[in-house]
Amino acid sequence: MKILVLGGAGKMGGIAVQTLANDSRVDEVIIADLNPEAAQAVADFIGSPKISVTSIDLRDHEALVEALKDVDAVVNATVYYTNLPVMEACIQARTPYVDLGGLFHTTRKQLQLDERFRRAGVAAVLGVGSAPGVPNVQARYAADRLDSIESIRIYDGIKPPPPENSAFTYAVATILDELTMKPMVFRDGEFIEAEPLSEFEDYQFTKPLGNLPMHLSLHSEVATLPLSFADKGVKEVFFKINYWGMSPETVARVRVLADYGLNNPEPVDVKGVKVAPRDLMVTLLRKYEPPATDFLAPPANRPPDWTKEIVTEVRGTKEGREITYRLGTLTVKGALPTGAAPAIVAIWLAEGRIEPGVHPPELALDPEDFFAELKKLGIETQVTVTQALV
Repeated sequence: MKILVLGGAGKMGGIAVQTLANDSRVDEVIIADLNPEAAQAVADFIGSPKISVTSIDLRDHEALVEALKDVDAVVNATVYYTNLPVMEACIQARTPYVDLGGLFHTTRKQLQLDERFRRAGVAAVLGVGSAPGVPNVQARYAADRLDSIESIRIYDGIKPPPPENSAFTYAVATILDELTMKPMVFRDGEFIEAEPLSEFEDYQFTKPLGNLPMHLSLHSEVATLPLSFADKGVKEVFFKINYWGMSPETVARVRVLADYGLNNPEPVDVKGVKVAPRDLMVTLLRKYEPPATDFLAPPANRPPDWTKEIVTEVRGTKEGREITYRLGTLTVKGALPTGAAPAIVAIWLAEGRIEPGVHPPELALDPEDFFAELKKLGIETQVTVTQALV
């Protein structure tokens, strides 16, 4: 089995590469990245003979198609802007596809490729990382056991860094979009816009996380869950996170920059040179992204110090009785599911376990099998069921 990881030199792509290289079902892993030096650094750190490195510019469509023809599945771990063009190449190459998410609006566009993937006989699974991905499958677990669904509420809790820590937890461009674009929520049967960093509430996570302040953020789960479980009558779906795992102070500083126009993608004239303020800001902020190797498990199986719990609460009824399912997927110094989960799905795609077409995770992945695979990587899911006595 040969799997290609686009953006494998990145933080989450590197975790996917490591997960695949450590899996006995995988024979070869190709890191495909625009930065071959960074890709080689990831390969050297992992130290597996299964890994090879190649340079791919995703703007070269024909080269991408040729690279995809030779593999059994592809993990797209690049920024979500590339999802649609990479999927176009997968149709042409007839290569199964999985990505880490499309930030709602791109996900909705990707779903429109379903018929073309079916005709090509190829499967694609959209948005499989920590979140989206894990919450979708958590929701499916509960939905399978309920007659009706009132609400699906998702909370992504991440261990907060010290106030002086200015690091970004993942791609700067994606965080900027999540920080400034209006979150979509599903309420009373309708998709509506909310304000960024709004509707704060404190949520109690499993120890050692404890109580964290949570706010709305634009995310892909909301794009698919209301459609997938429409037959259950779902009325509410939202996604909340705690400052994207960054310090509130760092988020506040970035918001000020955005408020002053530095997130504007339209070029402006600077001494006769056209410069897009957003491009400049992204370039400058990238120095606050930790290197990919900081996210990989070192030798002797001593993973980095992170703690994360993804919780989905699904409220509904079974045989007329009100029931709430709480599924919490906890990582304490285990593999980060943002990179591990798409690696699992890539293996399933290469094995032919998923039918042709474009699927959200909740319709493509068997929950119990998926959680069992995550558990092997130190990512455990607990289910709590609360029901009315009468």
